[in-house]
Amino acid sequence: MEARPRTPWLKYLLSLAVAAALLYVSFRGVKWADLLAALGACRWGFVLLAMAVGALAFLLRALRWRMLLRPIDPSLRLLPVVNAINISYLANLVLPRIGEFVRCGYITKHSLPGPDGHKRASYDKTLGTVVADRLWDMLSLFLLTLVLLGLFWSRFGGFFRERILTPVSGNSGHTGLMLAGAVLVAAALLWLVWRLRERSVLCGKVWGFVAGMGTGLRDSLRMQHLWFFLLLTVLVWACYWMQCQAIIWAVDSLLPEGVRLGPGDALILMVVGALSSLVPVPGGFGAFHYLVSLALTSLYGIPMETAVIFATLSHESQILTQILCGGASYAAESFTH
Repeated sequence: MEARPRTPWLKYLLSLAVAAALLYVSFRGVKWADLLAALGACRWGFVLLAMAVGALAFLLRALRWRMLLRPIDPSLRLLPVVNAINISYLANLVLPRIGEFVRCGYITKHSLPGPDGHKRASYDKTLGTVVADRLWDMLSLFLLTLVLLGLFWSRFGGFFRERILTPVSGNSGHTGLMLAGAVLVAAALLWLVWRLRERSVLCGKVWGFVAGMGTGLRDSLRMQHLWFFLLLTVLVWACYWMQCQAIIWAVDSLLPEGVRLGPGDALILMVVGALSSLVPVPGGFGAFHYLVSLALTSLYGIPMETAVIFATLSHESQILTQILCGGASYAAESFTH
């Protein structure tokens, strides 16, 4: 039991190394005196607007996740779900993706027992709703990317193909085979656990957890008022779009003469920033700065100093929002228990 933390810590150190490398590449060659002077010229009221819209997005995400949770535990109130979302973002700043497991534990803690004496929103069932939640996010990002490519192919298509798609799939001709192999191995292990579930205590526990997670995923998809769930999803992404537009307004005076960024450009930068979250680094540090700065310099010819300012304001305002909201939720949880 004592040796288990080694692998997570190794992954954490590797994530930090990747983040540091990407930050170095992003800020390499930037003149810090000019950077600080430019930051002073930004319109900070719009940065505060971006933070307020970000906090609204957290609330909308909580409302949406509660809809997935209600078929499992109808008694769950909104406040614990909001706190779970906020605290999960805080946890993700420490270790990538760990927040998903933290919010499951938080909800299970606040769930009421059912007729059988067990928590209605058990950990495994709650994890199933998180899987559903993330699947909707992935589907939304996929559809947004397709819309973006359709609307702005002449501007965005080449960048997407060369800077995003090729590094992910082009470095190895065997990427598809590796993914298929991983799926087959996972399926074989799952089948083996199922076959041994009655003969092995360990396999029985593992299968019970997997089955519970599947139940949570299945039940969460039986939500009422699907139209409202879809509306919340649209509003969440609209908030992200507005955050990006607010940062554009904040740095508008720093843009080169003749360069003006509008709502369409905000949509492009939002999707690029969202795609950077696929890189497993704490809080998106480095990956976000690198990809967004690269998009601004490649697509619009904006100098690296200004591109870094935009990426820094956009990312760090999000991080500060996560810290403030997560800290408030953590404090509320500590004082009430």
